[in-house]
Amino acid sequence: MTDSTDDFHYAQEYPLAPLEDDCKLLGSLLDDCLRLEIGEEDFQKVESIRVLASCASQLARKSDMEASEALSRKLVADLSKMPVTKALPLARSCGHYLNLTGIAELHHRVRKSRAGQLSAQSYEEVFQKLLAAGVTPEELYTAVCNQSLEIVLTAHPTQVLRRTLQYKHTKIAALLQQNDRSDLTPHEKEAVIEELVREVSALWQTEELRRKKPTPVDEARGGLHIVEQSLWSAIPSCLRKLSEALRKFTGKDLPVDAQILKFGSWMGGDRDGNPNVTAEVTRNVSCLARWIAADLYLREVDVLRFELSMSKCNSTIWQMNRKILEKKKDGEEEDQRHTPLDSFNIYESEGVQPNTGTSFNSVQQRVNDSFIGMPCLPHTLPEVVSETNIPPSPPASATMKPPQKLESQTSQEPRSPMTPPLAVHKASSSTVSATLSEQDSISSPSSANTKKKGRVNSVDAKTMDDLLNPAQVHEGYHPYRVVLGEVRTKLILTKRRMEDMLSGQTPPPEDGEWYDTPESLTEPLLAVYRSLWECGAGVIADGRLLDLLRRLFCFGTTLMKLDIRQHSAKHTAALDEITSYLEYGSYKEWDEEKRVEFLRKELLWDRPLIPSNMPFSEECSELLATFRVAAELGRGSLGAYVISMASKPSDVLAVELLMREATNMLAAETGTKPDYASSLRIIPLFETLSDLAEAGNVMDKLFSLDVYRKSLQESHDNHQEVMLGYSDSGKDAGRLAASWALYKCQETLVEVSKKHGIRLSLFHGRGGSIGRGGGPMWLAIQSQPPGSIGGKLRITEQGEMVQAKFGIPAVAQGQLEICNTAVLLATLTPPSPPSCQEWRTFMDELSDSACRTYREVIEHPQFLGYFHHATPESELGNMNIASRPTRRQNTGQRDISTLRAIPWIFAWTQTRLVLPSWLGMGDALGEAIEAGKLQMLRDMYRDWPFFQSTMDLIEMILAKTDMRIAKLYDDVLVEDEKEKALGHELRKKFDKTANSILQIAGHNRLCENNTTLRCLIEMRNPYIDPINILQVEILRRLRKDPTNSRFREALMITINGIAAGMRNTG
Repeated sequence: MTDSTDDFHYAQEYPLAPLEDDCKLLGSLLDDCLRLEIGEEDFQKVESIRVLASCASQLARKSDMEASEALSRKLVADLSKMPVTKALPLARSCGHYLNLTGIAELHHRVRKSRAGQLSAQSYEEVFQKLLAAGVTPEELYTAVCNQSLEIVLTAHPTQVLRRTLQYKHTKIAALLQQNDRSDLTPHEKEAVIEELVREVSALWQTEELRRKKPTPVDEARGGLHIVEQSLWSAIPSCLRKLSEALRKFTGKDLPVDAQILKFGSWMGGDRDGNPNVTAEVTRNVSCLARWIAADLYLREVDVLRFELSMSKCNSTIWQMNRKILEKKKDGEEEDQRHTPLDSFNIYESEGVQPNTGTSFNSVQQRVNDSFIGMPCLPHTLPEVVSETNIPPSPPASATMKPPQKLESQTSQEPRSPMTPPLAVHKASSSTVSATLSEQDSISSPSSANTKKKGRVNSVDAKTMDDLLNPAQVHEGYHPYRVVLGEVRTKLILTKRRMEDMLSGQTPPPEDGEWYDTPESLTEPLLAVYRSLWECGAGVIADGRLLDLLRRLFCFGTTLMKLDIRQHSAKHTAALDEITSYLEYGSYKEWDEEKRVEFLRKELLWDRPLIPSNMPFSEECSELLATFRVAAELGRGSLGAYVISMASKPSDVLAVELLMREATNMLAAETGTKPDYASSLRIIPLFETLSDLAEAGNVMDKLFSLDVYRKSLQESHDNHQEVMLGYSDSGKDAGRLAASWALYKCQETLVEVSKKHGIRLSLFHGRGGSIGRGGGPMWLAIQSQPPGSIGGKLRITEQGEMVQAKFGIPAVAQGQLEICNTAVLLATLTPPSPPSCQEWRTFMDELSDSACRTYREVIEHPQFLGYFHHATPESELGNMNIASRPTRRQNTGQRDISTLRAIPWIFAWTQTRLVLPSWLGMGDALGEAIEAGKLQMLRDMYRDWPFFQSTMDLIEMILAKTDMRIAKLYDDVLVEDEKEKALGHELRKKFDKTANSILQIAGHNRLCENNTTLRCLIEMRNPYIDPINILQVEILRRLRKDPTNSRFREALMITINGIAAGMRNTG
């Protein structure tokens, strides 16, 4: 539920009446709840404050500043006298109203998408536009099939909502959708309202604050839950829609094995500045992801076993049946007799009609009902037998037949067995695994012991699964059930293996086969798919089975491959420790040339560098353990190794060497030959302004090194990925300078890669807010330099963005469609570059001026004190919203350099000044306008997508600021007169920025071209303003009495409420 990253709100006009009705409904339910919970007298006080704030806000919008300020002073006076016991219900009520408004906005987005009106970013509209622009149907089809979009979810600390509240919000959204149905009877309508009453009451009675910090495994569990909750059903729906559009405009469907969408994760792998992420955590998160993946596939296979009751099959399936049953006959799996109690689903069992309804309401009901931490139950494995004896020879129906052509097929060419679906089939609803508790481990020691006992004494035992999935029920031949039964067994074995690893046990060798790679699971499912098509059952194959295959090619057996990220300084310190021990000298003290030469020689030699008996410091030992885990898990579970703050070729070569040493270490332990070709790809992350400027030179030197080129060619198919940091570059130089530096960096990297014949992919590390590179995804992709996309894009989504964009299936599907079409457009019709060199030179001047002003402000002698006094930055560390600290280094030094970019943005967003998003821009643009270059700026705004998007995003964030509120923080919390003068100067810079943007865009008021967003902001402000005023007063009291727990708790509630109203926190 965001604005600056929400493509729905960006410059799209739509009727707001249904949204307003939903807001009134939810607001009235909250009011009724408040009357019961806090009493009529206190409710009336809350209501009077809201009315007063609304009047002040409306007068300010009408430019009656004198009347507005008078009401604001009255509001401040009333709230300043309010005791904390009375202020808390007010802050909570405003915060809940803002959250409920956000839910209504999100639902309105879904409502609009379901109305049938095609968006300009939809598959059909974009395909039609591309064909009209001269792209041939074959070029379009090839580009779509070869496209790759990977979204990497991170646990960056910007999500203030507890997961429990997120679930309740999701259910309220589902109830609003139910309430929209026109076919409800009066009784059903009343039942929906009653359910809404219960959910709103539950919200009020649920504590908003986390009482302890989440662990890295908690964060990873939350990310994996997004897959179960939403993406699991959104992916097949999204790809079906894409396939239908392709069929309409090219005559061909999307191939079954197309890997257009993928997901990655940093949750449990990002250890940059987070000592809580250890090698053990990374291993456990990887096992947890595989366990959940196997569980999700198991549910789908159980339903398919029920559905695929056909007896006709091709020779491939017949041969698979023979092998499976012969293996069973030989008694190779005699010790596998029972199934895990936590994996059976009574609704998806053999002989029982499964619940395949996919209403969002039912899905979310099951999610909320099942997720609450149920304990793990002891379990054993099932007996895998045929439902009947297989015939001694292939059935007559097993002949190889081409798939029949369906009437709905538009192509005149015959379909191949790998052709995608023609019939739309709803995906099964998935529930969150009941075994996921709030603890870091999913298996308790007691359950593990019970499980091991069960394996020994289970020959004659019967479990509930034996009764619900009887071995021999139906007479006749069911070849698909035999194959899927074997798949089911291996999935159960996979789950059990992961449980053993999570509990610290070594999986016993008699556990049998399990699914280590996606290919091993894909093979039998594709065989079933081809057989159904060849036997005239293509319409059945293109239902749930195709959806399962689509998921498998998207999620693999790990759901989301885990990236490892570490700061470059950690690798330097480890190598310094090694070279010092070996008496080679101090690696830290060597210059870059000597470092590169040393690393190059070591990489060319086959001998290990690190002695087996070398003692290590605790920090170095943990780093090497991480490399050891990376070598152990490999590409099957991990995605890449990301180097934070990379600035030199040696930063990359150092990781290459340490990774090779870990591979040697693993090979020595296992008695195998080192497999360097399977090492992870290494991604340098360029973050600061200077690093971005040098990124091209760094990669040019790397590509020129024989040892590095050899590694790229032999291990990575001549492919290099480079990550660009939006957060730290913005914090380092300001948004305008950072945006231009990122643009030029991409251009340079594309040129360098072409020069060396390297395939380049760019990984964009964007944050949620404008100050950290956030913004509507469509706009961001469409404003990239020509040639920088090239059909491939990797991008981060984090914190509150993950739930907002992917928490509901319909919203997730829309976001994925927008990303796909934006990448396609940027690939086939790249955005326009600057039309002349004069624009580039002028942009350099603007960037330098903006950066100079930005740094003059943050390096001002009074700035650090002003920042600490005028914002709640110091108090943000008390929020339990992430496992990592707010600062990279715990040196005790309190300056901007050690502060992470997220709390830097978070703190300024709370005061409504949002300083990092616009600071420096007004001075640069104002000077240019005074120099007579307004027309050039307007030409750039009109004809250059990059410049237009930059101006539009800044205008959007300026519309969400409020200088009245920012001034209040200064007046009450800042005592030093020089610091107050600095605050006054910053507000003058804000006015200059707003006036410059309006002149360039030709607008009379902010967001004039986006009236929808402006209306939404105006709806929220009367509820945000009182929370801000309360926060100022609570901060004043807390700083006088720092140990007062009531003040501290009240402050946390105001922070949550403002975050809900501003929609983006960091």
